[in-house]
Amino acid sequence: MSKTVTRQDLRDAAEKYKNWGKWGPQDEIGTLNFTTAQDIIAAARLVRKGKVISLALNFDHTGPQGAKSKYPSMGRTNPIHTMLRTGTDAYAGVLDHRGIRAADDMVTMPLQCGTQWDGLGHVFYENFMWNGYDCREVTSAGAQKCGIEKTKERMVGRGVFLDVARALGKEWLEDGYGITCADLDMTADKQGVALRRGDYVIVRTGQMERCLAAGSWDGYPGGDAPGFAFETLEWIRRTELAALASDTWGCEVRPNESEKGVNQPWHWITIPIMGMTMGEIFYLRDLATDCAEDGVYEFMFVAPAIPITGAVGSPTNPLAIK
Repeated sequence: MSKTVTRQDLRDAAEKYKNWGKWGPQDEIGTLNFTTAQDIIAAARLVRKGKVISLALNFDHTGPQGAKSKYPSMGRTNPIHTMLRTGTDAYAGVLDHRGIRAADDMVTMPLQCGTQWDGLGHVFYENFMWNGYDCREVTSAGAQKCGIEKTKERMVGRGVFLDVARALGKEWLEDGYGITCADLDMTADKQGVALRRGDYVIVRTGQMERCLAAGSWDGYPGGDAPGFAFETLEWIRRTELAALASDTWGCEVRPNESEKGVNQPWHWITIPIMGMTMGEIFYLRDLATDCAEDGVYEFMFVAPAIPITGAVGSPTNPLAIK
């Protein structure tokens, strides 16, 4: 593990990597601004074989929330799917007076329980959120600034897959392994792919696949995990990516590299200071297999958030289209 990240380190990083005002004082989408219309046109040209690969876990009771972990779950549960009317009802003639036989259902779920985006209202730096907005802009009525609905025409562009585990010759990275800037650069070089401004970068650690192979999510939600080291803030700034996603619960390395009282220090900077939307719990096995087979690690990426007004995160079904 690298040196312990202190409160002073966080203050220094906040000053060094602050993007507040970069896209104007009213901006609410941060680094998503890096992707231009021309980038989307270019991304569409990457579709060569018409293959669509989903990067989402199914949303159901078998998800990772509620598994055993030495860290608290923060109240997140797996989705609860409830049928409002069923085929059995139809067969029995229930509600025939409505003149149609059909099924309806509903889902109750935390918005960040499965494959999802962390919005810019999700994490605060002290008393502030992205672009210097007061954290009290997020009220019991939702995020008055930086709600996830502000991104509903985004999350489309060039996707770049960085299979760090495979590049390091591993099936999956060990818990507590901090991915470095050098690891990310080495992976890109090994795969023959160059990062461009406005890219959506998806990084594989293999941790999710390890859990699926074991048939247990124990330790996954909030537990120890491979992930981004604090130093990768420099890589994020240098690449000018639109958004970053991974196959772990929280993207950054756990145990955290920080002193007591500072949880998820990388989040403190990436979301409220840099303005970066973050994808978590992405399912990457199928994409990893396809990229290894055809040697193509870039694709059109389409992963819109559900525009829930005032939400600070959203489930998504990310698609890699090759």
